[in-house]
Amino acid sequence: MLKPIIFSIWFLLHPVHVTITSIDYVSELNSFKVFVKLYFDDFITDCKLSGIEISESNFPIDNTSSNNIIEKYLCDKVRIIADEKLLTCKFVDMKLVDNEISINMIYKGVSKPESVKVQNYIMTTLYPDQSNMVILTVNDFQEGAKLTPVLTERTFSTK
Repeated sequence: MLKPIIFSIWFLLHPVHVTITSIDYVSELNSFKVFVKLYFDDFITDCKLSGIEISESNFPIDNTSSNNIIEKYLCDKVRIIADEKLLTCKFVDMKLVDNEISINMIYKGVSKPESVKVQNYIMTTLYPDQSNMVILTVNDFQEGAKLTPVLTERTFSTK
């Protein structure tokens, strides 16, 4: 229910620095499927601030090097800790359309999580007004949170 509302206002918010992260538990895989959407120009700027040398002009989509950059960036910036265990993350795919990059990741190593801590550091050192919107879904549980440079993590009880 939260997803349509947040995605609907997505396009209106670029002047305010914002990302969307949707985290869905898939019990058959003992994993979380994670979708992240952010503006490509902000991503490039944050990568440079993190010491990753890339530019908009030399970032080919569907390239192993680009995929590795995205995986490293997101594994560093979005951390999921389920039942006090840091999950491993892996790049799945991405799309770049009209300055918006959509990325799918998978975070493995969890079975029936009762507590999920989400840490999101995307652009938190870059923009003081950064908002990282997070939606967590585990079975019938769904809750959203707004993370900021001051509040970079949230723990959800899924019981």
